[in-house]
Amino acid sequence: MQIQIIAVGKLKEKYLTQGIAEYLKRLGPYAKVQITELSDEKAPETMSAAEEEQVKAKEGERILAHIKPDAHVIALAIEGQMWSSEELSSQLDQLATYGRSQVTFVIGGSNGLSEAVLKRANQHLSFGRLTYPHQLMRLILVEQIYRAFKIMRGEPYHR
Repeated sequence: MQIQIIAVGKLKEKYLTQGIAEYLKRLGPYAKVQITELSDEKAPETMSAAEEEQVKAKEGERILAHIKPDAHVIALAIEGQMWSSEELSSQLDQLATYGRSQVTFVIGGSNGLSEAVLKRANQHLSFGRLTYPHQLMRLILVEQIYRAFKIMRGEPYHR
């Protein structure tokens, strides 16, 4: 399985890059995982709703340009479905079984995802109603993908 994670914003914190690198190493035997890091749109601290939509639209254009036409897209969105780790594992297993071996997860910037990206997504996944920094979400997502493969294979890790 080939997994692409498209994420808006540059990772600066060493602890996050180290954690992500560790899980990517662990994922090696299970899947090819590629992280595509896109720059976030420069914007003032306070914006009108229209300005926020413009920022999301510009980031969305960059995101859509990196999604392969045949990819099954899972957008991370607060309003998405909440899955357990077992359900994520089952979803990935089903996608692989039915020939959808190219899966793309999308993590938006601090303002979220544009309507165009949400429409392109095949599924919307929520990690709960809490708001996480999008940089931290990258680490959480990679860990959950690793956990999903361990569950899929019946290997120890998940408790």
